[in-house]
Amino acid sequence: FCFVLSVAMASGTALIYDEEMTTHKLLWSDPVCDIEVPERLSCSYEQLKRYHLVERCVRVPAREGSEEEILLVHSSEHLEVAKSTQTMNEEELKKVSGNYDAFFFHPNTYRCARLAVGATLQLVDAVMSGKVCNGIALVRPPGHHSQRNAANGFCLFNNVAIAAEYAKLKYGLQRILIVDWDVHHGQGTQYIFEEDPSVLYFSWHRYEHQEFWPSLKESDYDAVGLGKGKGFNINLPWNKVGMGNSDYLAAFFHVLLPIAFEFDPELVLVSSGYDSGIGDPEGQMNATPEVFAHLTHFLMQLANGKLCVILEGGYHLKSLSESVCMTVKTLLGDPVPHVT
Repeated sequence: FCFVLSVAMASGTALIYDEEMTTHKLLWSDPVCDIEVPERLSCSYEQLKRYHLVERCVRVPAREGSEEEILLVHSSEHLEVAKSTQTMNEEELKKVSGNYDAFFFHPNTYRCARLAVGATLQLVDAVMSGKVCNGIALVRPPGHHSQRNAANGFCLFNNVAIAAEYAKLKYGLQRILIVDWDVHHGQGTQYIFEEDPSVLYFSWHRYEHQEFWPSLKESDYDAVGLGKGKGFNINLPWNKVGMGNSDYLAAFFHVLLPIAFEFDPELVLVSSGYDSGIGDPEGQMNATPEVFAHLTHFLMQLANGKLCVILEGGYHLKSLSESVCMTVKTLLGDPVPHVT
């Protein structure tokens, strides 16, 4: 009885933000990468302050993810390449960045990526230990495109995938739901868990019949997982732009939520990219910030409310920061706004 009582009393929303993660930036001209700017973090945080949401959250410090933690998902070769970039000059950084699809290194990238991993794991610990009910980690570089042996699409280490492996190891979890509402397919996360029935991965993404980046056959709806993991990978490809609030809510109600309630996760991780929101140059979708409040609210009904939201993409600063605020308000228990 005492145990039940103490578990039921977990309350509060964690916020993890470390200004140091704004030091990772593009040092040369690259039209593909120039949208992934440090202001994505600072603007989001400033907007949270403006709405007086920061003081309502439980501040949890970031830490560096350890090498052992990174190796839960990534190869030692990948880790070594990342480490080696800390002492490189601009020319060398440019050269090594060129080995990957849409990625850039800065001398501080490795440190920032370790902070992004550590911040994500701090959030998992805060939620799983009952220190807080739920929370958000504002991190960069993002993670969901990075693969076992490669940086990809602005991502160096797969923060959310590492968090899932960490939670399984440390807390003995057997069912983790990853919801990826970024507008791009998190192919890195899919590859990592495609044979693993303990992780249910859901991603909706702009696809346009394989024309939109990363333009992979395995981002289509018929990629459902392999072997034991068959049925635990769900892709919802959008084949046109302009999807709005009703499309997103329909996808949740008719596809994700019925499966999620049946799966009955012990923890929910959100790969929370806001490039699926209105105004974003990448997504070209029409979902307004309010819809993220509703999506968050639905996910809070799972796993006894154990919900960790981790920032991925989002490149329209106003849309991004408003959507972050809507998500945090909902995590804090504020009533969800009307959705148009």
